[in-house]
Amino acid sequence: MTASTLPKSRQQLILAVLMVSSLLIWLDNTVLSTTLETLADPVRGLNAGPAELQWATGSYTLAFATLMFTAGALGDRFGHRTVLVTGLVVFAASSVWAAFAGDAGQLIAARAAMGVGSALILPGNLAILMWTFTGPARSTAIAISSTSAGVGMAVGPVLAGVLLDHFWWGSVFLVNVPVVVLALIGIVLLVPNFRSPVVRPLDPAGMLLSVSGLAALAYGLIRTGQVAAWGRTDVWAPIVVGLILLAAFVRVELRSKMPSFDPRLLAQRAFGGGNAALGLLLFTVSAITFYNAFYLQGARGFSPIEAGLAGLPTAFGAILGAPVGARLVHRWSLRLVTVPALTVAALTMGAYGFFGLRTPLVRIEVLLLVQGLSVGMVLGPVTAALISTLPLERAGAGSAVTNTVRQTGSVIGIAVGGTIMSIVYRRAIEPSLHGVPGPVRDEALVSAEQARHVATTSHLPALGNAADDAFVHAMHVGAIWLMLIALLGAAVLLLALRAVRGPATAGGEPEPTRETDPTTDQAAPRAGADARPVRVGDDLGAR
Repeated sequence: MTASTLPKSRQQLILAVLMVSSLLIWLDNTVLSTTLETLADPVRGLNAGPAELQWATGSYTLAFATLMFTAGALGDRFGHRTVLVTGLVVFAASSVWAAFAGDAGQLIAARAAMGVGSALILPGNLAILMWTFTGPARSTAIAISSTSAGVGMAVGPVLAGVLLDHFWWGSVFLVNVPVVVLALIGIVLLVPNFRSPVVRPLDPAGMLLSVSGLAALAYGLIRTGQVAAWGRTDVWAPIVVGLILLAAFVRVELRSKMPSFDPRLLAQRAFGGGNAALGLLLFTVSAITFYNAFYLQGARGFSPIEAGLAGLPTAFGAILGAPVGARLVHRWSLRLVTVPALTVAALTMGAYGFFGLRTPLVRIEVLLLVQGLSVGMVLGPVTAALISTLPLERAGAGSAVTNTVRQTGSVIGIAVGGTIMSIVYRRAIEPSLHGVPGPVRDEALVSAEQARHVATTSHLPALGNAADDAFVHAMHVGAIWLMLIALLGAAVLLLALRAVRGPATAGGEPEPTRETDPTTDQAAPRAGADARPVRVGDDLGAR
């Protein structure tokens, strides 16, 4: 069955089912950030330390990043509906596992399994959409489908807040199950099992090397924040091993005739530099989101629902940013719009250095709105433009590279951002621990959450105040580093988008062909982006 034989009503129902499936991923990405403070609580949560919370977030993203480009090949071989259904089942089962995890280690493992499910869901989801719709209808379908990201970003934190205020922390994961059941019913009844007649290799060597390399690198970076001596073998050895494995991964992919992840694409200035800038942006966004969760609920004492509502401006800004950015790009140029937007995003991260324990909420909300708007103006237009610089037959491979780079940036951002906070917090609170009993001192050094808890149980209010001050200082230092990294991303983007034109291809939305099957995210321009080839230089606005 092809798209041309599907009734229009069935196409619309398929689109609705696909949106429900992708909504799961965006809900999960935002729900956890609201739950981190609760998970750190020794009474209400799992008494998780900073490193464990980093891994609870990073293990999901790690699996997502490194398995996503393999999922497209699985769809070619077994059918995209089969892979999508498998991903949903894995996601639901691992959500139940996460909901009833008995300790932080079980939660980390369950989150990694959820990442596997998401890696199977996203490429199959877009592949089915690309096969279901053709011509102008596909562009409209992509625009409508992309709204699930904004809905997830807006609803996720509020939903998590409501659940945490009324139920135990595991409810934020258990709520995924009915959504999966609804999606599975729709897929079984409506979606054909599209598959490509050209079967791509699964690349098990590349998958193993990328997963193990990123895991070792992330472990070493997170371990850095837990110990005082960086010369320890358990700090530098994982980092070195991770870099070696990642280098081996690149070498294996370069020697492959049909690589799942094609590093050659990164050698192109516009594509490689643009992806590097996006990776740096996602690095800083994931880290600042990690900080914000603990700032609002821990240092400021917001309830989960209050913290969820406080994060809504970021979601609304991101929803508005993509179409606004696309319109401005059509009027001016990609470089003139996205480089200033990325610079503004960097400055909003640096502005966290001015947040304190009594900063007016309205000031925080305005900053989050500007941050979401500027990030949205960069991600959508730049991603669409980067894919447009490639020939059609390489769009699928380019999508795999772009998504892997973005998710990798998130993994490393959580590891590095959390490590900076842990190191600075420990140094900042140490002067306040003189004369404090040994067990209390050890607890207080772990994290601000642990310090607040032990201050309450030991009737040491001064210790709780010292923990808040140390946390805010650590957030200030981390925010400055994140601002500098984001500014580096803006500089890289400025150099990458120097009057380089994409290939001159025919206008209109690209069709899936027997030679290529766009099975990964962003194989076609994002919502709001022009379906025609995008020129990434300063002359873009002249179209």
